[in-house]
Amino acid sequence: MTMTATKPAQASASGAGERPPRVATLALPALTAMVVGSMVGAGVFQLPSRFASQTGVYGAVIAWTIAGLGMLSLAFVFQKLAIRKPTLDNGVYVYAREGFGDYPGFLSAFGFWASACAGNAFYWVLIMTTLSQLFPGLGSYLGEGNTWLAFALSTAAIWGFFALIRRGVREATGINAVVTVAKLVPLALFLVLAIVYFDREVFVGNLTGGYDLPGGSSLFAQVQGTMLITVFVFLGIEGASVYSRYARKRRDVGRATILGFTSVLALFASISILAYGILPRAEIAALAQPSIGGVLEAAVGPWGGTLIRIGLIVSVLGAYLAWQLLAADVLYAAAKDRDMPRHLARTNSRGVPQNAVLWTSVLVTTILFAIQFVDNALDFSLDLTAALALAPFALASAYALKIAVRRDGYDDVAPRTRVLEILVAAVSTVYTLFLVWAAGYVFVFLACLLLAPASLLYLRARRERGEPVFTRAGRVTFLVVAVFALVGIVLLATGVVQI
Repeated sequence: MTMTATKPAQASASGAGERPPRVATLALPALTAMVVGSMVGAGVFQLPSRFASQTGVYGAVIAWTIAGLGMLSLAFVFQKLAIRKPTLDNGVYVYAREGFGDYPGFLSAFGFWASACAGNAFYWVLIMTTLSQLFPGLGSYLGEGNTWLAFALSTAAIWGFFALIRRGVREATGINAVVTVAKLVPLALFLVLAIVYFDREVFVGNLTGGYDLPGGSSLFAQVQGTMLITVFVFLGIEGASVYSRYARKRRDVGRATILGFTSVLALFASISILAYGILPRAEIAALAQPSIGGVLEAAVGPWGGTLIRIGLIVSVLGAYLAWQLLAADVLYAAAKDRDMPRHLARTNSRGVPQNAVLWTSVLVTTILFAIQFVDNALDFSLDLTAALALAPFALASAYALKIAVRRDGYDDVAPRTRVLEILVAAVSTVYTLFLVWAAGYVFVFLACLLLAPASLLYLRARRERGEPVFTRAGRVTFLVVAVFALVGIVLLATGVVQI
């Protein structure tokens, strides 16, 4: 998961609510670097343990193949949407609104915002559990980021950032540079040392992941269990489409997307697969997060784990400001489009959408409070972040397929190009729907538990516009969401579903 990718109306480097200034046109290497930077984030530090807990080498290879093809198709969908519909530049959610109506658009906007907020909560859980490893004396107090002291410290930090953002503090180029070095240098070192200390016998013992043993999960079930983490690490892929307008040569856009994406895919796959050559799968699965630190520590000693953990904390702390700005600006952009109540579009004297930042901080704090009662706070917040982003991605893919089939925006496009884009959009749509299924019904119900009451914001926004609340299709969609929310409440109350 990363935090540097935004739509033009969003704010990370330029500040909430302002359009970033146009940058100079970029050559292929610089454009590729921006695509890479939009995808490499904190999630990569979790890969070894998350993969080892589900599968072995064979399953990991299959999972990255599926994720690679699916996510590349999604990247091309966003890139082509930016070209075919250049006026729709207020975020991922506008594609759902334009393609399927106001209420699905609202659900997409709220879901994407909630995903960003869950990601911010994940960051604080990760920071606290990493601190407890760096300073063992704090372990009993911070635990795995889900103790009340960890919650209190995280909450204080959240509202400290709120105060900074409210005063107009923005992401600085210098901070961005430190963040980039802090995350890439340890990852590069991990790859080098993992190759040096690679043990072929250990690797061979991790090939199957147990599907060939009595009672072992099938290979398909193993692969299914890895899907949410692959989504999480690729969050930010929608930002690749933003950079198309900065290309010096138009043909460089596709090249940068492919080069950047394949580079990131190779990095992610290498980290998760090389770890199988350092420790047995069961030991990797049992490592505390960030598990890259545990793997490196097993190979070279304590200094390896310490380096990874320090790099992670610097990276996440530096990145949090940009991600918080991004989350707030999802609300701000939707309010500017009158899809959210207009008070969320109000800015203070410093040009900051204060109300959007306020409610973003409130939701992050609420999620942090809720996960204090979850057995595995880190994995749960990671999975929740990924799951909430799936519907916006699926709707954007379906919209790309819809306009390609209807020739909307394809007046001067060669038939062969349109057919190719239909195929890419179809692959992306099928892939994102598969991810929704692979995430499991628990996260569908949890998402609806958030979306159903959030529909009150939609009701208020429609009344402010003086328009009917629902179309016929919107009413059906709301009823489905409400029923799923009620079922979720019943399942949680009766203990059928436990989180």
